[in-house]
Amino acid sequence: MTNQLKAGVVLSYISTAITIIIQLIYMPVMIRLLGKSEYGLYSLVSSVVSYLSLFSLGFTGAYLRFYAKFYNNREKLASLNGMFLSLFSILAALSTICGVVLSFFPEQIFGSKLSDSELSKARILMLILVLNIGITLISGIFDSIIGAYEQFVFQRIVGIVSAIINPFICLPFLLMGYGSIMLVLVTTGVTLIRFAMNIWFCISKIQIPISFHGFEWKLLKEIAVFSSFLMINMVIDQINWNVDKLILGHTNGTDEIAVYGVASQFNSLFITFSTTISSVFAPRVNHIAVQKGENYRTEFTKLMAKIGRIQWMILGLLTGGFIVFGKFFIVHIFAGKGYEDAYGVTLFLVIPVLIPLIQNIGIEMQRALNMHQFRSIVYLIIAMSNVGISIPLASKWGAVGAAMGTALSLLIGNGLIMNVFYHKVLNINMIFFWKEIAKTWKGFIIPSILALIIMRYVVFENMIIFFASAFIFAIAYCVSIFSLSCNIEEKSLILDIIKRGRA
Repeated sequence: MTNQLKAGVVLSYISTAITIIIQLIYMPVMIRLLGKSEYGLYSLVSSVVSYLSLFSLGFTGAYLRFYAKFYNNREKLASLNGMFLSLFSILAALSTICGVVLSFFPEQIFGSKLSDSELSKARILMLILVLNIGITLISGIFDSIIGAYEQFVFQRIVGIVSAIINPFICLPFLLMGYGSIMLVLVTTGVTLIRFAMNIWFCISKIQIPISFHGFEWKLLKEIAVFSSFLMINMVIDQINWNVDKLILGHTNGTDEIAVYGVASQFNSLFITFSTTISSVFAPRVNHIAVQKGENYRTEFTKLMAKIGRIQWMILGLLTGGFIVFGKFFIVHIFAGKGYEDAYGVTLFLVIPVLIPLIQNIGIEMQRALNMHQFRSIVYLIIAMSNVGISIPLASKWGAVGAAMGTALSLLIGNGLIMNVFYHKVLNINMIFFWKEIAKTWKGFIIPSILALIIMRYVVFENMIIFFASAFIFAIAYCVSIFSLSCNIEEKSLILDIIKRGRA
């Protein structure tokens, strides 16, 4: 399992690197070929349909915790698997039915700012994406099972292959003049293939036990109570990351949604980088909670600090790089003219979320300890406030205003309240955590000075100057952080990865 864990981390970063390459090469082409209006429409419909993922009711996140309780009892594990598969089949059917019904009311959902042709296309897109969500819901439980068995190599390879195949199929269609409808058809096809592979692996390779008899309804009630707060977390995530597009659909139209959509792409990269490590450690967190009992505190504190430091140093490169080079990159390379405001929107989305991103292993810790209820309630209150704040701001300042409302809610909830919760309630020593983060400060001095010099004196007159400056900044950052910020264990890990890469 240790080899699976190490390989899982390495493959996760390979997957992340591929995702970034795809974002940087494929997304600009897609945005330009679709046009600002259709890209905005595609982004809006995708965001709205993603609300149907709430039909999972948080059960996907609950599987790991209950697997950790029963993994030594094959009979109970078989019943647990059967129960989850039955539940997700029902939930997938309900989400599909609900989505089909909602597709008959495009104007009420997407807003009156859209034209008749946009509303007609939105309905078609919605129907296809509804099917995709239904498949994803059932596939999600198999993905959770594979993760619980710590089969990270297969899981990450499937993710990598899926990420590569999708743009390679979509791009020729885009060049032939097909639009967003073809994109979602291809995406749904890839989702279906991935679903089939997950089923094959679970049944043929790891041979999971499944029984559709003898369900323990008392256990189902316990799972439902646990999952209800995970669902609240899902609602919160949907509000924080997708409601702004819906608001813009009613207040501004597809052009502003397109600007926000570009910013969301960069924000998703930050989130992906952060969750790459923490997602791999999710099963380990649940095992610590079960095996250590009341003695989990020291292990959790060390683990959060260890992962947090790595996430902090990686995200520091991304954040610093985007502040220095982001505006030029968006306008001249990624999206084109008309997307200048995406730079400010991205900063409003990314900077406030840095604190929770280096602490997101804490979410798994809360779930493992069944102490995630407080976070859910607090975040829900703040997310609802986000909606109230973002509506007037979006009406006045468009995408930038919507992002400002989200930024304020993230700073209060994620930055302040949750750190107090971790320290006081979960008994994770957050003072130790922040001291460990602070120890990295020396490595940031040289990159910060270099960033100021570039922003003040360098003019990106052509691509050679731009990429040369970016390369120099990245090298200076990595060398400085490795020399002055990384501890012995982190340096050893980096050197080990480099050696493996050369081999």
